[in-house]
Amino acid sequence: MPILVVGSVAFDALETPFGKVDRCIGGSATYFSVAASFFTEVDLVAVVGDDFTDADAEVFEGRNIHTDGLQRVAGAKTFFWSGEYSYDLNVAKTRDTQLNVFADFAPRLNERQKQADVLFLANIDPDLQYDVLKQAKRPRLVALDTMNYWISSKHEALERILREVDLAIINEAEVRQFTGEANLVKGCRQILTLGPSTLVVKRGEYGVLMITKDAIFAAPAYPLENVFDPTGAGDTFAGGFLGYLASRSEIHDRELRRAIIFGSVLASFTVEKFSLDRLREISLRDIHERYTDFRALTSFEDFDS
Repeated sequence: MPILVVGSVAFDALETPFGKVDRCIGGSATYFSVAASFFTEVDLVAVVGDDFTDADAEVFEGRNIHTDGLQRVAGAKTFFWSGEYSYDLNVAKTRDTQLNVFADFAPRLNERQKQADVLFLANIDPDLQYDVLKQAKRPRLVALDTMNYWISSKHEALERILREVDLAIINEAEVRQFTGEANLVKGCRQILTLGPSTLVVKRGEYGVLMITKDAIFAAPAYPLENVFDPTGAGDTFAGGFLGYLASRSEIHDRELRRAIIFGSVLASFTVEKFSLDRLREISLRDIHERYTDFRALTSFEDFDS
């Protein structure tokens, strides 16, 4: 069964020190779906306006992505975000956010979607995440992402949904914001007490930290000479990570660690061009080649005693 993602499909306007684009495809569910589709079928649930054309929808074509859950609302505009980056590409400055059709997004899952083996609740209102989860027929794995806005505005609702999921994906600053704990590992432990068995912390150019009740695993970011646009890297990571896990018959520590690397590899491709342009160029073979390079990068032998 496919992995189900519920999130945003959007238009972005971006400016980095290396270029500018006034309209390109973005959104958490878009990046996630394309990345996950390299490994498994994806059921996409999102909403767009009638300004989202057939040409825009081509980003999903030719991939294992079901788009019958992509709702189109006539007379409405698609969610829009505008942002810019300085040379510190870890920090985005928001210029404009227009929720548009996304403001009234209230997804209703069909029978196929309810049977999803893996459910990813992308970065949306935690009350909406909770509603979607209650529609699903208890997937094998439930994961969510969140952001600083929901932490500050809907802390209790976010706590409620965290108690219901198996895995949470969050960035380093959000861990500290949510817990009020300066020490990252202590903050992660605090979140784990709410219910998730696994916490994956995105650390931008510093890589990824994964913490479970029994283990800690850290992986660096893949070193790149050219980083063009970091938008969507976290959502791409989540897609690669969970897409790989969805393709496995069992989920255990070794597979989680491999999934971290596959997610990091997909994210490393995303940042090389604007929007999803780089992801649209690569193949599964390219992903496996970079995975092999990544493994060599982090491999070492113990010294002789």
